[in-house]
Amino acid sequence: MAKLTFLGAAGSVTGSRYLVEAAGKRLLVDCGIFQGSQQLQDRNYKPLPVDLKTIDYLVLTHAHLDHTGWLPVLVKSGYRGPIFANPATIELTTILLKDSAHLQQEDTLHAIVHKDSRHGNPEPLYTPEDVDPTLKLIKSMPRSGSFDISPEFRVTSYDAGHILGSSSLELAITEGGKKNIVVFSGDIGRYNQAILKDPTTPTSNADVLICESTYGDREHPEGDSAEILAQIVNRVVKRGGSIVIPSFAIGRTQTFMYYLRQLEDQQRIPRLPVYVDSPMALDATDLYLKHKEDHDLEYVREEGSDGKGDPLNVHEFHLTRSVEESKAINNVKKPVASPGSAAARCAQCCDPRGIPGRGHARPRFARRRKIAQALRPGRAGGRRNRPDGTILCSRGKERVVALADGAAHASQADVSNPRRAGRGPGVAGRHLGKVSVESGGGALSRYRASG
Repeated sequence: MAKLTFLGAAGSVTGSRYLVEAAGKRLLVDCGIFQGSQQLQDRNYKPLPVDLKTIDYLVLTHAHLDHTGWLPVLVKSGYRGPIFANPATIELTTILLKDSAHLQQEDTLHAIVHKDSRHGNPEPLYTPEDVDPTLKLIKSMPRSGSFDISPEFRVTSYDAGHILGSSSLELAITEGGKKNIVVFSGDIGRYNQAILKDPTTPTSNADVLICESTYGDREHPEGDSAEILAQIVNRVVKRGGSIVIPSFAIGRTQTFMYYLRQLEDQQRIPRLPVYVDSPMALDATDLYLKHKEDHDLEYVREEGSDGKGDPLNVHEFHLTRSVEESKAINNVKKPVASPGSAAARCAQCCDPRGIPGRGHARPRFARRRKIAQALRPGRAGGRRNRPDGTILCSRGKERVVALADGAAHASQADVSNPRRAGRGPGVAGRHLGKVSVESGGGALSRYRASG
């Protein structure tokens, strides 16, 4: 009898790992790290309750580290099987794993120098030397359609609309002449968002649906994000200020670039110098331009009939690939907009105190691990915190603003579309925190009862 074991993303929103066993074979779906509190991060150092050498295959839903970041540990611990992913996911995973290994080495060195580790001999989870053997095991699979991993496992991929290459996977498990269907939603994106296609609902009647529910108990704020961004830009530019936009290197930075270019073309904002202060964001943007198979119709129209248009290319674009270039932004003497990686360079190297102009929009200065606590949407100087949405940070007269489509995860209403695949005997929510278990999980149960 086929067996499904949750090895992560249960009771938390990170660490996705699902073990499927059938006919003596083992398939791992995703292999992510736990992120967030120190207690969660400590789980990354604990061995899985299974001999890793006995896992035969691995397949990825998308590239985010909470789905791929534990791969080097898996390989270092003895896994030698193939790791299947589509081309866009392979390229993004390569960028993310190399960056993750570098940051872990940096954090470990910081802990040793400043003696602020709880462990007597702090060590990184893995190093750059551990990444290359992992990448050699990754094999390409189709972006869409069916793919036979083995006689026991067949996957069919559907666009999940979360980030470039993200997929929902329909897994057909064959054992003893009997077939069972398990759908792994992966991380589901938003409907009608910029650049990417809408999520696609798997068409089969699944026996079990493993459904993401990061925002399963809430709705995202409504509003026209482009219009909100235009109002902020015009307000700050009028005062001669500058704007710092903490944003994820993959997905959110590209969305901001798209909106800024669109608003410039429509003459709704002046043309500003835009500094992308994150080397990883630059590499990811190149991939967003390369993988046209994920582009929605509106984006394709803006690319033009020859496909050579670049809707992400603002008119005055500057990139930084070194610490020195990043720090030099502080010396700019005119209004700027600066999207960057919230988890790394933007808030560390671009000192908000050095940005010229009165009443400019900027974040509180904070170490990387404290940024989430330091940037709080709401009134200026307030302590109200809304966990969803990308935030434009500010000080003084400017408010901290959460954009309507800042979050890349589906809300409770968005998730209801993929639930249609789960008209079989079991529906389970994953990426569930305490609140989502009680609220989002209840919604899933009600759906199953009515289905």
